[in-house]
Amino acid sequence: MKISRAILGATLLTATAVYAAVRPAPSQDVIKVAGDSHTVIFENDQVRVLAVHFKPGQVAPMHSHPANVSYFLTDGKLKITLPDGKVIERSPKAGTAGWSDAVTHAAENIGATDFQQVQVELKTQIAK
Repeated sequence: MKISRAILGATLLTATAVYAAVRPAPSQDVIKVAGDSHTVIFENDQVRVLAVHFKPGQVAPMHSHPANVSYFLTDGKLKITLPDGKVIERSPKAGTAGWSDAVTHAAENIGATDFQQVQVELKTQIAK
């Protein structure tokens, strides 16, 4: 019986270590991980409004946003990296707006100019 408990204990310990090594890192608030590019300009119990300013080559590490609307102040060329490693390139145009469901990603300005947007994060559940 002692051998069975030892084997069970070792198996559980190994499984826990493997899970800890391969699980995705918990997402973080963009203000905490990329405060140099994202600034809160308004917040209440319904929304949080962010001013986003990326210099060429600047990166916002992996972070999460709730459902949100963005208004693009400048043209941009962005590389978006999802938690599974998938990479998406986006080229938003100044004067346009876009919707995003809740998302976790890293973002990088791969353009040659500064990129700016206003992002309105929703804090309430969306009725479906």
